[in-house]
Amino acid sequence: MPGHDRPSLFYRLVVLTAKPLMYGLYRLKVDGLKNIPASGGFVLSANHVSNFDPWPLGVGLGDRHYLRHMAKSELYWWPLRYVVDAGGGFPVRRGESDTVALQTAVELARRGDVVVMFPEGTRRKKGMRKRHQARAHTGAARIALEAGVPLVPAAIAGTDRLARLGPVRVRYGAPIETDDLQELAPHEAARVATDRLMDAIERLEDEL
Repeated sequence: MPGHDRPSLFYRLVVLTAKPLMYGLYRLKVDGLKNIPASGGFVLSANHVSNFDPWPLGVGLGDRHYLRHMAKSELYWWPLRYVVDAGGGFPVRRGESDTVALQTAVELARRGDVVVMFPEGTRRKKGMRKRHQARAHTGAARIALEAGVPLVPAAIAGTDRLARLGPVRVRYGAPIETDDLQELAPHEAARVATDRLMDAIERLEDEL
């Protein structure tokens, strides 16, 4: 299997530039790095409170891991598409079942990249914690299961308060147990894994 993609120069520069900003101005605190797989790709899945959520997730891991994320296809116009691509994005048609984007995510994870997914889908309204049993999307679990890579939960706090210079917190959790799901139908395995994932994310949020 070929090695993982190397982050673009633009990606590495963004991480390098953002580190002093996040750790200095926003007093970023990162916990749980021991839970991050030492090698190989994985799916990193977190709660979603701000459009800036991928930023501290990536800074917390540094440029040793290449974070890839789905970007809405409307952003793919010249010259913005080159910036989106360099930043780790790949296109998805929002509101549709985009099997091409999902398969791209599977291949990226298999190659050794880190695919970032937000099971809640849209950003959470202020002060609201969604009930994951009815609302969480199974895409993160489906990608991890099909690619055969770890499904790692994470929690973020503070990205909805950046204008007020509030502190930002990130906590990474242990990979979700999925070995016992191999005999289940794919859709059922994805649902069980998603329930476990959302339980883990909620616990991590409570610890922040």
